[in-house]
Amino acid sequence: MIDLIAHLKRLCSAHGPSGYEDPLAALLRTEWVDLVDSFEAGALGSLVGIKNGTGAEPRRRLMLCAHIDEIGLIVHDVTDGFLHVSRLGGIDPPTLAGQPVLVHTDPPLKGVIGVAPLHTLTEKQLHEYPPLADLWVDIGLPAGDVARLVPVGTPITLDCTPIDLQGGRLTGKALDDRACVAIVTACLEALKGRAHSWDVLAVASTQEEVGGYGAMTEAYRLAPDLAIALDVTFAIQPGMREGAFAFGAGVPIALGANVHPALYRALLDAAKRLEITVLPDPLPMSSGTDGMPIQVSRDGIPTALVEVAIRNMHSTVEVVEVADIARAGRLLAEFIVGLTPDFLATITWETAVSHE
Repeated sequence: MIDLIAHLKRLCSAHGPSGYEDPLAALLRTEWVDLVDSFEAGALGSLVGIKNGTGAEPRRRLMLCAHIDEIGLIVHDVTDGFLHVSRLGGIDPPTLAGQPVLVHTDPPLKGVIGVAPLHTLTEKQLHEYPPLADLWVDIGLPAGDVARLVPVGTPITLDCTPIDLQGGRLTGKALDDRACVAIVTACLEALKGRAHSWDVLAVASTQEEVGGYGAMTEAYRLAPDLAIALDVTFAIQPGMREGAFAFGAGVPIALGANVHPALYRALLDAAKRLEITVLPDPLPMSSGTDGMPIQVSRDGIPTALVEVAIRNMHSTVEVVEVADIARAGRLLAEFIVGLTPDFLATITWETAVSHE
C-alpha cells in the first residue's frame, strides 16, 4: 500500500515549472507503475496512466486530470552577476524575497532571491512589498561565470523541502496541484482489487498555470466520454473565510457553468454511499482550472471538478491536510466503480441537482 505522505513529499520535492515538467512525468511513471496497465505520453509532455476496465470493448473512458506543473520564474536578463526574472505562471512577488531557488541549468545551480537592505529603503518603499523588478537571484558566482552559465530563458523554481506540521498536515511548494496528483494516486490505489467497467485515463497534465494547454491537448487526443478535473481551492485562514473550506470537513466539489449537473449529482450519490460529506463550491463562470479546456474540447465533454482545500495558495508554504487527499481518492474510486456501461444514457442537462 502506498505511503501517501511520502508520495506527496516526493511530488512536492521535484521541480517542474510550466513547460519543463519532464522530471514530474518521469517520477510518476515510477509511482504509478503498479497502479496502471500502461502509459502514454502527450505531445506537450503530459503523462497518461491507463487502467483498463472490465467491461466489453469498446469501453467507455473516464479522464481524471491533475496538473503537474508549478509556478516559477524565468531569467530575462543577466546583469553584473545577478539574474533578473519574470513570472512563469502566477507567482506572487511578495512571497519571494529571501527564498532559496534552483536555477535549472545543467547541472542546476542553487541561489537565493535577494532584496535591498531595510536601511537603504525610502519611506515609501518601507510600506510596500518590493515588485518583481526590484528582486534578483544571486547564485554566488563572479559576474563572468554567471553570464556564461545562465542563459536568458533559464527557468527557476523555489527550492523548499516539504515539512510535516501538526494535525496530519503538510506544508511545502507546489501542493497546487500535486496534492491533486496524490488524489489520483489514492484513487488508483483504492481501485486495486475492485472491478470497474470503464477505462480510467489518469492524466498528469502540463502547462495548467499558463493556460491549461496540457489538459486541452490531451482531452482532444484522448476524446474521453467523461472527465473529472482535480485542483485546489481555498482553505480557511486569516482574511479568508467566505468561499473557503475547513480542513477535514469533506470534499469540495464545484458546481456551475463549468460542471455538468448530472455528473455532480452522480458524485454526490457516490459520496452518500461512503458517508462522505460533499462541500458544494459554486463557480458561476470558468473555474480557472483544467476543467474548462476539457469541457469544451471537441464537441464537448461532460466534466466535473473535484477539489482539495489548501492554505497560502501560490506560495512556498502551501498547507494541506493529508486525510482530505485520501478521502477524495476514495470518493473518486467509488464513483468509478459505480459507472455502468450505459451511464452516459442516464445523464442529461435537465437532471435536477440536489444538494441534500
